[in-house]
Amino acid sequence: MSEPASTHPNQFALLGQRRFAPFFWTQFCGAANDNLFKFAFTVMVTYQLGVSWLPPSMAGLVIGALFILPFLLFSATSGQLTDKWDKTRMFRLVKNLEIAIMLLAAWGFVSANVPVLLGCVFLMGLHSTLFGPVKFAYLPQVLNERELTGGNGMVEMGTFVAILLGNVAGGLLVAVPEVGHAQVALACVGLALVGRLCAQFITHAPATDPGLVINWNPFTETWRNLQLAREKPVVFRSLLGISWMWFFGAVFLAQFPSFAKEVLHGDEHVASLLLVIFSIGIGIGSLLCEVFSRRHVEIGLVPLGAIGMSVFAIDLYFAARALPASDLMGVGAFFAQHRHWRVMLDLGLLALSAGIYSVPMYALIQMRSQPTHRARIIAANNILNALFMIASSVLAGALLSAGLSIPQVFLATGIANAVVALYVFLLVPEYLLRFVAWVATHFIYRFRVRGDENIPADGPAVLVCNHVSFVDAILLMAASPRPIHFVMDYRIFQRPVLGWLFRLAKAIPIAPHKEDPATYEAAFARSAEVLREGDLLAIFPEGAITSDGRLQPFRAGIMKILEQAQRDGLAVPVVPMALTNLWGSFFSRIEVRGGRNVAMVKPLRRGWLNPVGLEVGTAVPAPQVSPELLQQRVAGLLQQPQ
Repeated sequence: MSEPASTHPNQFALLGQRRFAPFFWTQFCGAANDNLFKFAFTVMVTYQLGVSWLPPSMAGLVIGALFILPFLLFSATSGQLTDKWDKTRMFRLVKNLEIAIMLLAAWGFVSANVPVLLGCVFLMGLHSTLFGPVKFAYLPQVLNERELTGGNGMVEMGTFVAILLGNVAGGLLVAVPEVGHAQVALACVGLALVGRLCAQFITHAPATDPGLVINWNPFTETWRNLQLAREKPVVFRSLLGISWMWFFGAVFLAQFPSFAKEVLHGDEHVASLLLVIFSIGIGIGSLLCEVFSRRHVEIGLVPLGAIGMSVFAIDLYFAARALPASDLMGVGAFFAQHRHWRVMLDLGLLALSAGIYSVPMYALIQMRSQPTHRARIIAANNILNALFMIASSVLAGALLSAGLSIPQVFLATGIANAVVALYVFLLVPEYLLRFVAWVATHFIYRFRVRGDENIPADGPAVLVCNHVSFVDAILLMAASPRPIHFVMDYRIFQRPVLGWLFRLAKAIPIAPHKEDPATYEAAFARSAEVLREGDLLAIFPEGAITSDGRLQPFRAGIMKILEQAQRDGLAVPVVPMALTNLWGSFFSRIEVRGGRNVAMVKPLRRGWLNPVGLEVGTAVPAPQVSPELLQQRVAGLLQQPQ
């Protein structure tokens, strides 16, 4: 169903596509309606009605808890229904449910019936519980890998804009004297109807596991979904990473009213301003992911986002801790004091970093989850998100009760984020390695890739490339949306920093058979295992880094790998690749010392950001492969006009 990525210059072009636009506006209307309804109800209970059994100080907490409860109870079931049924059917069912809930809520608003509206909060939580899995499971069925990051960025941006507009509209409409409640009722029903109309135009997305037998027990099914996610450690740990982001964000969002009043000495409009800044930051960060990732699923952005989250959370503490006491001020007076600009900048950049952090994780889960149970894994993520948000509220409350100030809670959260991020990145080295590759290709070299669509999106394949420098593997890693297992000369592992990186990447050391037969045989055994697991294997058939910049003869090791793959019943394509303009850089063996060609002795020998490239050729079927043919293909790629 996906169209070639080349037809879409950027993520905004998706809004002109039938496969994305109706879905985008459906989820936009749903998010806006959720928040318009909840915020209007919260304002009504807090400021307009005197309900003895629901004091204003508890209203926000009760409404939030009722909304989250369905995520814990029904996420497992909603994930199963999404995998079992056509996605379009699920979208329309959920939007029909929303219309019914909003009609009931309209009566609740007009009659000022608080119990009915509390019931509608729970039902809207159920609506969101059903919508979450189908929303994220739909995208990878209609977008290709090059569009997935941009599509997720648009959804994340749209969600936060909708949340912001819903809150603003809810607050304004409910405050209108005499007719405010009726206006909210009409707006809620109207948004539900518009969302249902948009859902009518969502393209067909068939069921991924139509034979699934539904397990209605939410507890056993939740456990089973978590076990499904654990089958792929990088997916499971990404679920935890996203849940941590919700924990982190909930600390800040929950404290905005108190932070604005007690620390910044601003009125309720300043609290709203903080929410606006946060929402805009999330939206911008989400949209930047496609720009930073070269339209691939680039999880190397996750450490970048994590660093920003910690840095700006910690700086927010220093920016806010020494503000002088004053009377409550409005937005104009708040802006007039320059010391507040640093607070707003920190908050905006913190949110921007959170957007950069979360979007690649969502895209990774969508891309690497088994399609037959993708929605159930996303449902498990929703449960984890809810649990982490509850834990966030409990922990933040405990810290405040223990005597910490709100800026100190922000400081503690920023430090905790740094610790958690470091632990996760060491546990899943792929994030850290991709970050190193991303930095190298954005801040050391100007890296251009042509033909990367020739790298298979799934299944086993062997990548062969010329060997120009000590960072060849890092550049190939940056060019591929999938993880690569490298077969590399064992001597590279003896380099202080690069050796640690390649060991972290679980690269496969190889030595000449005469020098170390055990390492030689172990390398081929591990290579065969990589291909059996359906992964990418990269080798440098020259056997060593070139000492003169010229392409060396290819050795026959590739044939041994393919012969073993054939015995394993695999027909593995071989993709030729060529690194260009890398010879002469700091990491190439261009310097002569003691009569030997060596690398890494003259920093900045070509300056910063010098252009290098990677040319990726079309795959060669396994039966046609020979070392001579592959060498010719790579040589031809090296001669391509730059």
